[in-house]
Amino acid sequence: MAKNVTLSKLQRSPVAWRSAAYALMLIFTILTIFPLFWLFYSSLKPHAEIIRFPMALPKAPSLDNYFQAWALANLGVSLMNSFIYTISSTLIALFLALAAAFGITKFGFKKSSAFFTATFAMGLMIVIHAVIIPLFLAERTLGLLNTRIGVILPYVAFDLPMSVLIAISYVRGIPNAIIESAEIDGAKYRYIFWKMIVPLSTPVVATMVILSFLRHWNEFLFVFIFTTRTALRSLPVAITQFAGRQNIEFGLQYASLVIGILPMIIFYFFFHAQLIKGFGDSALKE
Repeated sequence: MAKNVTLSKLQRSPVAWRSAAYALMLIFTILTIFPLFWLFYSSLKPHAEIIRFPMALPKAPSLDNYFQAWALANLGVSLMNSFIYTISSTLIALFLALAAAFGITKFGFKKSSAFFTATFAMGLMIVIHAVIIPLFLAERTLGLLNTRIGVILPYVAFDLPMSVLIAISYVRGIPNAIIESAEIDGAKYRYIFWKMIVPLSTPVVATMVILSFLRHWNEFLFVFIFTTRTALRSLPVAITQFAGRQNIEFGLQYASLVIGILPMIIFYFFFHAQLIKGFGDSALKE
């Protein structure tokens, strides 16, 4: 009875309801931000101080861990590889997803549109760990091991199902009259795609780019399995160098983790508005 009375009071009092919601969001924000803050200030402490006082602030903050981690793990090369893998696979998947959405929704596949959509949806059910051995054998047969293209192709393949479904939900809402009028004027499909579909899909393009960027930047398994050369490592793989079986260099590992996290935070900080807008526009198109 007491619980019901308390709940009814909250429902009748907008101020109390908002206060409870703000308190819950504040707790969630603290739980989310504190680990990042702890990681940052811990990366400024030497290894011994991290072991003895793991939660304390650094007594004498220093960037030595960053300089050592950058040199020992060759993080400059790994950072460049991460950008190459992420940007290349994101752009390729973006083009293929928009092209597929354009073909499925605007080329008269009304009866088979649901079939194609369900086919791509099934791709979301494929778990990477279930196909990693066949992929490895296929890449070894094709001579793609220890090559950048051998990493980029699986990235694109596993990115396509989600990107295509997002693109379909948006492109389907673009009026057919626009395309039909362009066809009457003699425009070819290639022109319609690049000059009309792509510009009109800018909000959903931003959403797909952000999601793909974050997913590919954090990917570990493909690079770890398909490459053995240091020159082809991505940042997540290079960071594991500081975690051995018997000893973990916490200071160096924390510093390298900060280096790996910063690009994602910066990227999301500048493009989070486009991400929200893209999802909202896709929902409205539906």
